[in-house]
Amino acid sequence: MAKQKQKEELVFLPLGGVGEIGMNFALYGYGPARDRRWIIVDVGVTFPGDDLPGADLVLPDISYIIDRVDKLDGIVITHAHEDHYGALVALWPMLRAPVYCTAFTAGMLEAKIQGEPGVGKIPVTIFEANKPFKVGAFEIEGVHVTHSIPEPVSLMIRSPLGNCIHTGDWKLDHEPTLGQKTDEGHFRRLGDEGVLALICDSTNAMREGVSPSEEDVSDSLAKIIEDAPGRVLVTTFSSNVGRIRSIALAAEKVGRRVMVLGRSMLRVCEVSRELGYLDGIAPFLSEDEFQSVPRRELVVVCTGSQGETRAALGRMSRDDHRNASLAPGDKVIFSSRSIPGNEREIINIQNSLVDLGVDVVVDGEMLVHVSGHPRRNELKQMYEWTKPTIGVPVHGEAQHLSAHAGLMGECGIEDVAPIRNGDMLRLAPGAAEVIAQVDSGRVYKDGCVIGSEDQTGIKRRRILSWVGHIVMSMIIDKDGDLLADPDIVCEGLPRMADEHDSFEDVLYDAAVSAFENIPPKKRRDVARIEQAVERALRSEARELWGKKPIINVFIQKV
Repeated sequence: MAKQKQKEELVFLPLGGVGEIGMNFALYGYGPARDRRWIIVDVGVTFPGDDLPGADLVLPDISYIIDRVDKLDGIVITHAHEDHYGALVALWPMLRAPVYCTAFTAGMLEAKIQGEPGVGKIPVTIFEANKPFKVGAFEIEGVHVTHSIPEPVSLMIRSPLGNCIHTGDWKLDHEPTLGQKTDEGHFRRLGDEGVLALICDSTNAMREGVSPSEEDVSDSLAKIIEDAPGRVLVTTFSSNVGRIRSIALAAEKVGRRVMVLGRSMLRVCEVSRELGYLDGIAPFLSEDEFQSVPRRELVVVCTGSQGETRAALGRMSRDDHRNASLAPGDKVIFSSRSIPGNEREIINIQNSLVDLGVDVVVDGEMLVHVSGHPRRNELKQMYEWTKPTIGVPVHGEAQHLSAHAGLMGECGIEDVAPIRNGDMLRLAPGAAEVIAQVDSGRVYKDGCVIGSEDQTGIKRRRILSWVGHIVMSMIIDKDGDLLADPDIVCEGLPRMADEHDSFEDVLYDAAVSAFENIPPKKRRDVARIEQAVERALRSEARELWGKKPIINVFIQKV
């Protein structure tokens, strides 16, 4: 009997960004299950907190597509925010597929590659909005949207079984300070053509109304800067070119000069100037001029809005920046939102600034920030333009996704598919349905190594940071007698056991006592000695400290 031919299917599979903020990574697949071809949309990253000691980046677990990399036809990037393209340099050697992006994203990628020694060339094809191009089984067409960075696009992804719109990050802004407006006419035309599924940004799905304009932010910043008696520092995301431009325009409006501090922000500004996105903005001052410009004449745009200790603002808050320092009467404006998980670090920086006599302004007190993501009325507008059959909320935590799914249902989208990372959603044929769950999660870049917490050593490192490490070394002869005094090293343990004895001395005595309590004839058994000494060290540490450190005992027999 001839094998039954498998049917063609169109599937959507997120491996990051659905159930969390950041680390966006999505797969679209077309074909029968056994011979499906894939494209990737966005390769994002998130950043580690204190619970991941030593980790440089947090990356999506993409083992599913690595196992099928021979069926991967391309990678399409919607825009150059870190949570959408920041993992590309780290993960591309495992993917080896051509990359498609706009000119600004290509420029940012090239600058990132130059800052990463040993990274080879990544093949990049630059595309423009409104000009379709083929990637494997799909035809892709970019659509201009407004966001906080140059050249963001939504994607129309056409397949023989239906069309999907992947919105990426977007908002409506009738007065953007940077780039083009979200292209209503283009979205309406795509809606008339037919949209099977809308895969849509959920970040602000819990917020009513419409986002304020970026021009409103610029006007508000100008008023705050004008009234400030000293220097004004404005901290924001380094990639928020729209905000950097707004700040520069506000400063120029009130007669102040502008300086940019922070390596990542300087890199963004360099690419932006090359591509004309800072046309009309005077050249920025260099940081060497910080002390020579009168305080009343200076506005500084800097990194550090998320409480990063090594960023420019973090260094200034500790007064250890090589060229810049703050004084009472200066003002720092946090022109950004807090990424979930960063709140404590941001508050610490703000408290340090207040201790220096600096005035701190945050969003909510005054209009100093506006999100680059759509609120509920803007989402409704997108549904009206595109008229999708299926709605898929993405880009958000659980509460955002739930609110967005509810809104889609209220607005008459007939098939709403609430999914999470690892859910393979069949979009066609038939009703939307989760047909499989695949491995997803997180891996970590730790120096030059990429892997799980176990593979990178981060898990063990975390335990070390909590309970410390004891290393004991003994040398014995063939009869089991000590040939020298044992050595002990304690890292991360208390220094003193009591007012008279050090912790290390008490542990040393416990280890030697355990050794001496082993009958002489049995001291030739190295494993027995190691076990007895380790048990004694652990018991003594627990008795004195109440914790169980990591212990390594080494017995050398000569």
